Amino acid sequence: MRSLAVLSLHTSPLAQPGSGDSGGMNVYVRELVAALAQAGVRSEVYVRRWAADLPDVVDVEPGFRVVHVDAGPPELAKEDLPEVVDEFTERVGRHLCRQGGPDAIHANYWLSGLAGHRLKHELDLPLVSTFHTLARVKAETGDPEPDRRVDAESEVIACSDAILANCAAEVTQLVELYGADPSRVEVVPPGVDHAFFSPGHRGGARAALGLGDEPVLLFVGRIQPLKGLTVAIGALAELSERHPGAVLVVVGGRSGLGGAEEMAAAEALIDRHGLRERVRFVAPQPHHLLSTYYRAADVCIVPSRSESFGLVALEAAACGTPVVAAAVGGLRTLVDDGVTGFLVDTRDPADYAAAVAEVLGDASLATSLATAAAERARGFTWSTTAARLRRLYADLTSRSPVSCS
Repeated sequence: MRSLAVLSLHTSPLAQPGSGDSGGMNVYVRELVAALAQAGVRSEVYVRRWAADLPDVVDVEPGFRVVHVDAGPPELAKEDLPEVVDEFTERVGRHLCRQGGPDAIHANYWLSGLAGHRLKHELDLPLVSTFHTLARVKAETGDPEPDRRVDAESEVIACSDAILANCAAEVTQLVELYGADPSRVEVVPPGVDHAFFSPGHRGGARAALGLGDEPVLLFVGRIQPLKGLTVAIGALAELSERHPGAVLVVVGGRSGLGGAEEMAAAEALIDRHGLRERVRFVAPQPHHLLSTYYRAADVCIVPSRSESFGLVALEAAACGTPVVAAAVGGLRTLVDDGVTGFLVDTRDPADYAAAVAEVLGDASLATSLATAAAERARGFTWSTTAARLRRLYADLTSRSPVSCS
């Protein structure tokens, strides 16, 4: 396996996670491609040009290059991106032909999957697909997506040579909701960069962030209904009697069509419960700086409606911070209930508050959870992820590509 074309049409590994449409997928693509480059797989990441002043090519490090592809105006909204998939695909195809062609294509998200599916047939290459989120899963948890996305995901799943799942729960979703061939679904979890995300001194982290001795709850993520910020704020309100000084630090920015509405709901909830002095909003941070926030927190709350994996939960655990998370998707794999943190089966803020209160009220339990969380996280590394994918790519190049059924 020598070279790989990575498609990431709608969001760039160079963009700031936590703002706009940038999130865990950005981190995934950046960290994975960097690890692949270090393992000897040269990768070019194809991204739609999202700002007019971007250079055509950015050499991130040896073996890791980002190519900006013109497809529609730079300021195009995410909701309008399906209209430029064909243009993106044509330009990527021309670039790949000039470069001599990769050994395989790895598409991220359904929009890139559409491009990858067409390029697979035009260039006779194996296609590996990572969806990150699935429309039918989101619909089950109250976040419906357009039918065109469901149809596109079904089409790409049927013709992918390998479909990457982050955990066993995602395998079940792919097979039961989309009829995926189980023999073509590979469980390859993401990793975490332990050089940045590792246990550290809580007092030093708090001093750096201007926090005091009060209990600190942390929410990291884009502000949109899917991520459940209002649940985290509601949990803080429920804790007011037992821990009146507790604060919630929110790191992230508004995202998508529901971002403004979710922020308005969050602000209204803050005012209703008199929490204005106890909720601190922080702009999206460079990824490696998040480790300071994780180390400063007593608990990281991840109340998402759905999560295919949950990098925030993994990064918090790697820093020795117990996680209280929704019992959904990959979070059920990352959080060992009662051992590394707690899983909550409902959307009720009172249930999240009860779990947080257990951590805050028992120092020995908090220490046990923190130690176990960091130990569990050590099993997730990007080098391991890259090594498994390198073998998978090489295996696929020795076979005939799957044909559309």
